[in-house]
Amino acid sequence: MRRHSDDEIHEHDRGLSYDLPVLARRRMIRLLAGAGAGAGLVALVGCTSDGTSSSSSAADCATVPEETAGPYPGDGSNGVNVLKESGVVRSDLTRSFGDSAGGTAEGVPLTFTLTVMDAASGCGTPRKGAAVYVWHCDREGGYSLYTEGVADENYLRGVQETDERGQTTFTSVFPGCYTGRWPHIHFEVYGSLRDATSATAITSTSQLALPKEVCETVYATAGYERSVDNLGRLSLESDSVFRDGHDQQLATVKGSVEAGYTAALTIAV
Repeated sequence: MRRHSDDEIHEHDRGLSYDLPVLARRRMIRLLAGAGAGAGLVALVGCTSDGTSSSSSAADCATVPEETAGPYPGDGSNGVNVLKESGVVRSDLTRSFGDSAGGTAEGVPLTFTLTVMDAASGCGTPRKGAAVYVWHCDREGGYSLYTEGVADENYLRGVQETDERGQTTFTSVFPGCYTGRWPHIHFEVYGSLRDATSATAITSTSQLALPKEVCETVYATAGYERSVDNLGRLSLESDSVFRDGHDQQLATVKGSVEAGYTAALTIAV
């Protein structure tokens, strides 16, 4: 695969035409919620600094928006399937595992927590025993398994089972900003770890967005030079995925370049 170029602005996520059915579903969810159907839907629950959830009424509930997985999911839907490899169940995403090249992704440390809430409870019950598969680009904007130069690596990908609080926490590096996309992390939610490691029965596919101010701070450091100009041409409102609303996908991020960052997002599925 080639590195990203200006002509590939949305080969990464296949562009607006690919996402139109997704956007239509998202608008329908909002219309239903506004019509009083909130009790039958699920909402994003507010995050605290440690990634735990705050209370939310059923009337405020809405499912996390469905998004494209993009062309580099590594889940078997577009070529390689990392989910069936031994070692994919892990919390530290920074190193490749198995028969891959054994490289390590460099960058500003980022630890992020996803909390998964149950739909049927109106956001009131954590989804214990679900599984979350996450993946994102490296600081230069490349995706392991696909992008030239890192196609033999499988770092920045991993799966975890949710605990009794519905949480999974991953140790990684802050992703870069490549041409045409706001900085983000992909994730798929599965009903169980068995479903995830067999790459079947995805419950939800979405993306986590990172705040602008933090991105600007990180991208001022060595290794993220490509991201500076790319971010400068973008906004959440112009991004092909987040422009129709990002309130349910924008993570809470704290920390510093020196100490590393922590991010938290609670989703409902």
